[in-house]
Amino acid sequence: MYSKTTRGIAVSVKSYFLEDQSVPAEGHFVWAYKVRIENQSPETVQLKRRHWRITDARGRVQEVRGAGVVGEQPVLQPGDSFEYTSGTPLPTSSGIMDGSYQMESAEGEAFDVDIPAFSLDSPHEIVLLN
Repeated sequence: MYSKTTRGIAVSVKSYFLEDQSVPAEGHFVWAYKVRIENQSPETVQLKRRHWRITDARGRVQEVRGAGVVGEQPVLQPGDSFEYTSGTPLPTSSGIMDGSYQMESAEGEAFDVDIPAFSLDSPHEIVLLN
């Protein structure tokens, strides 16, 4: 699991390779990732927008921006958490994702919360440790 905290908002991510949705012989690899966002700050916040950078093993970057996550813009009171699962396909057997969430405080202040970089690894990739 990968975790990062920005301004009291903790984001944790775990990725899973989806063998049943992948077709390695055709260069189609699919992952799911589960995200947990926990408000450890003393202020109420709302997740307004997302920004993802998805980088495949060849270094190609795809950026995804949009409102909320999985069709929601959750409001998190102090101590609240929100979890969701999403996914991404890649044309390579590994990659990496990172990004940010734009949050808004109850007073209307917008600020960014970092999403930790996390790896997309499949059993079809030979991993060499340096």
